[in-house]
Amino acid sequence: MIQKYTYGAPFPTEAVIGASTPAQGDPACGEISLEDGFRFTCRLAPDDVVYGLGEANRGLNKRGYRYVNSCTDETTHSESVVSLYAAHNFVVVAGKETFGLFFDYPARILFDVGYTRMDTLTVACGHADLDLYVITGEGPYDVVRQFRKLTGPSYIPPKFAFGFGQSRWGYKTREDFRGVADGYRNNNLPLDMLYMDIDYMQDYKDFTVNGEEFPDFPAFVAEMKRRGIRLIPIIDAGVKVEAGYPVYEEGVAKGYFCKRADGSNFVAAVWPGDTHFPDVLNPEARAWFGGKYKILTDAGIEGFWNDMNEPSIFYTPELTAQTRENLEKAFQDGTYTPNMLHKQKPEARGDYELFYHNTIAGTKRHDEVHNLYGFNMTRAAGEAFSRIDPNRRFLLFSRSSYIGMHRYGGIWTGDNCSWWSHILLNLQMMASLNMCGFLYTGADLGGFGGDTTRDLLLRWLALGVFTPLMRNHTALNTRNQECYQFEDMDDFRHVLGVRYRLVPYLYSEYMKAALNDDLIFKPLSFVYPEDKMSAQVEDQLMLGSEVMIAPVYTQNAKGRYVYLPEEMQFIKFLPCGELRCEILAPGHHYVEIALNEVPLFIRKGKCIPLAGPAETVDSLDTEHLTMVGYPGGYELYDDDGVHKDYGNPKNYRTLRKD
Repeated sequence: MIQKYTYGAPFPTEAVIGASTPAQGDPACGEISLEDGFRFTCRLAPDDVVYGLGEANRGLNKRGYRYVNSCTDETTHSESVVSLYAAHNFVVVAGKETFGLFFDYPARILFDVGYTRMDTLTVACGHADLDLYVITGEGPYDVVRQFRKLTGPSYIPPKFAFGFGQSRWGYKTREDFRGVADGYRNNNLPLDMLYMDIDYMQDYKDFTVNGEEFPDFPAFVAEMKRRGIRLIPIIDAGVKVEAGYPVYEEGVAKGYFCKRADGSNFVAAVWPGDTHFPDVLNPEARAWFGGKYKILTDAGIEGFWNDMNEPSIFYTPELTAQTRENLEKAFQDGTYTPNMLHKQKPEARGDYELFYHNTIAGTKRHDEVHNLYGFNMTRAAGEAFSRIDPNRRFLLFSRSSYIGMHRYGGIWTGDNCSWWSHILLNLQMMASLNMCGFLYTGADLGGFGGDTTRDLLLRWLALGVFTPLMRNHTALNTRNQECYQFEDMDDFRHVLGVRYRLVPYLYSEYMKAALNDDLIFKPLSFVYPEDKMSAQVEDQLMLGSEVMIAPVYTQNAKGRYVYLPEEMQFIKFLPCGELRCEILAPGHHYVEIALNEVPLFIRKGKCIPLAGPAETVDSLDTEHLTMVGYPGGYELYDDDGVHKDYGNPKNYRTLRKD
């Protein structure tokens, strides 16, 4: 049951598209205070578990810390960080009484989950203008499924997006990309995508290509595609202020950029220097900006990643002259990093109070609707793709997001680091993001910031094997971390090969989850609600209906402890290409997992399909699959991976293992 409580005059975020029941008064599950803004408070029993918050720091159970949902360009994801790139204002309190809470509020909002008082959940925001949805059900899984229906179906990418992608901030030229393609293809390492970071553009201008480095971009896109590789360019939020640049001049002429209070176009410096932000909360401006993606789709591009759309701001003209001079010098010298502003991020400097949007609800100052910017930038592209080619799927994911963006694209989890702890954080975010509707998700494997190591990358890839978005991405001036850069390349070839063997299963489970408002990744407690130990497990996840995953995420470990709520078949993909299978009884086990092995667990009575080796998704043979696990059947979903013919009964077939 979903009840909707309305306070004040909420902004129409368009996060919710499903049905709910309007309610009177205040919810029985907590107390509401409207003094000095809005505050929801409820008591937590000692054994209550609090799930949710999507892309947030720390574990599956969010108890014990505070989280500030205010989309932030945060480059260091340490445990003390309270804000990341997204605002997913949904939590589930699971215990003797179980209920979900979605606070549909587009500005800064605090979740104090047992931080101030261990027995108290407090949610607070500055203005009492919001919709609160209270969801009750039979358990946390049921509550989440209801929330999924409330906020609408998840984005479905093309099938090639389930292949492996390589990225690096610093690939600039055709020869850079050809060199990476050669490194993978010549060493028989699987690869489907090469990502283009900001250096492919002309002077960091959106929807442009450096003409000197890419004199015939469509021909280069076609060249890569002949090698089985899609190029996936980045699009940033800021449009460079430059006379003669058509996107800038057209946006100015049509009034499609965000404004200052005096009606002039707001200026903020990002990678191109001074930029204007497209007013993507204005439906007309959103359609205009989305239409610009056609410049690149006409060149043969089939996917994009949207970045810097919190929106990130390096500085504004309102800064002191000295501060601006220092930052401009650092930018020109190539030494700028967002950390140079230390704690003075845009929100703290007051940048978000300087500009305005022309929305369906009238003029709104940015800080009042801040968390909707990334959502609507990605929505601009998603809606445009439906106009550009209505029956074709495009790859699309974003850094910043809000509830509802999951209908238009996926997300990656931003600028992580080459830290072992971030493997675990990656794992835990997968289930939390799925609860909020984001199914196409993944992290920068190997870590974005810092220098990775061979063992860290192999262990992280062994988790990335299971995440829908599987991308190795790293920053400028870090160690090269393409898989062919390390010794004993056979180990990388094997781990990547396991991903491709699993693609038929992973794609099938993704599609079934997307088409049925379900999850791919679930905490163990969602599947085993009567098993009290399951709620304590923070480093294992259920994947689909058949599999449990338990990656190794500690340095120098030869294996790890796992907890099995029921009998399972423990499978290791060995580097020789064979599988080692062992039946394990319910309970605690120590399992050995070598650095070049990929482990998974299959539930009792279940089986999954495996394909043969392949170097691209398009070359996979999905007609001749091998079944592994227990005797039984598996319903496989498979389609052409390009078009939107999801409802065709021919997409389903049952496979059996004797």
